[in-house]
Amino acid sequence: MKNLLAIAAAFAILSSCTQEEKRPFETGFEDYPTLKRVLVDSSAYQVQILYTQIDRNEHGNPMFTDFSFNLDDAHYFYPASTVKLPIALLALEWLEEQNLEGLTLETTMLTDSVRTSQIPFFSDSTSQNGLPSIGHYIKKILLVSDNDAANRLYELLGLDYINRKLKEKGLNHTVITQRLSFPISPAENRHFNPIRFVDKSGNTILEIPARQTDSVFVVPGNPQLGKAHYWNDSLIQSPMDFSFKNKFALSDLHGVVKRITFPGGFVGEERFNLNEEHRNFILKYMSMLPRESDYPKYDTAEFYDGYSKFFKFGASKNPVPNHFRIFNKTGWSYGYMIDGSYFVDFENGVEFLVSAVVYANEDGVLNDNKYEYEEIGKPFFAELGEYLNQLELKRKKQLSPDLSGFRFEY
Repeated sequence: MKNLLAIAAAFAILSSCTQEEKRPFETGFEDYPTLKRVLVDSSAYQVQILYTQIDRNEHGNPMFTDFSFNLDDAHYFYPASTVKLPIALLALEWLEEQNLEGLTLETTMLTDSVRTSQIPFFSDSTSQNGLPSIGHYIKKILLVSDNDAANRLYELLGLDYINRKLKEKGLNHTVITQRLSFPISPAENRHFNPIRFVDKSGNTILEIPARQTDSVFVVPGNPQLGKAHYWNDSLIQSPMDFSFKNKFALSDLHGVVKRITFPGGFVGEERFNLNEEHRNFILKYMSMLPRESDYPKYDTAEFYDGYSKFFKFGASKNPVPNHFRIFNKTGWSYGYMIDGSYFVDFENGVEFLVSAVVYANEDGVLNDNKYEYEEIGKPFFAELGEYLNQLELKRKKQLSPDLSGFRFEY
């Protein structure tokens, strides 16, 4: 009982809710052993949760009630692939800003190289026409979290543009400094490849030269993680420096998902400036399952339904029922697992936003590939998703939501 009371006390209500409503995480852990274990030992698992209940007014507009557990924007965790979502959104915003005839999602994007640290990219066997494009990169990012696809958009936008735009949108606890799974120095990460967009005849529509930034983006506080780490196959008996890694606080991840699913909840520069076609494109591929994609085509034994749908379904390889859709972005690396989601059950009229991070690295050693993703991380997310889904099924709502705007042909 003492542990459960401590959990309830740690769970902060950020907006008002009635006393009659069941507040999250006060009771009901009997069927969720991993969730309970993580919440009771929240410091060891570095868990943070942000959950948003959604109610609709008489006009169908959403009203949000936020709940948080251990939310701390200053506490650093490695965000892994979750940073790909804002990069994908900014690539579409950049595309619209160019306002060039013939420059679209499908326009061929050719990436060259001028430095030994850079890799060119002129073809893509996974696309229908065999050529790379902004749209195809985004598909790969949202379907299976492709690293190279995200790096190509990083090279297109550059660090100055990315970080300036994120600050303009009020995402004040985010810093992007590096490509992903691409081991080069911080200095080399400040150089960006030359890029050409060409039409179907090979004529240049837009040419962007090689660029670099003099700005040095650093994670505040110079975070050091772990008690030891491997570097070039050698064990270093000291924490790993994450000063030049990326930062993406959980509240900012939650905010990005909320901005794309409910742009009306934000004003002016806080929104991602996307037209309806581009917003629907993002929502479709955020919620699409790998087996539903033809280009790219994926091996469903490796990329099963729950591969990148952690909440409720991540601990199983069973198919996700058709009436559920999760609009989300996940990440996992260095023992951290993260998911930011808008969760929809069309059959029962359930909708909610939830983002969470958990640390599953019992030995505290980084880069040893000994993480408890299967034992702790995936069960935690599956149980948290089920816990909240059951809470929502029992929660009384005055008006049922119209979720037709989130239905897509896959």
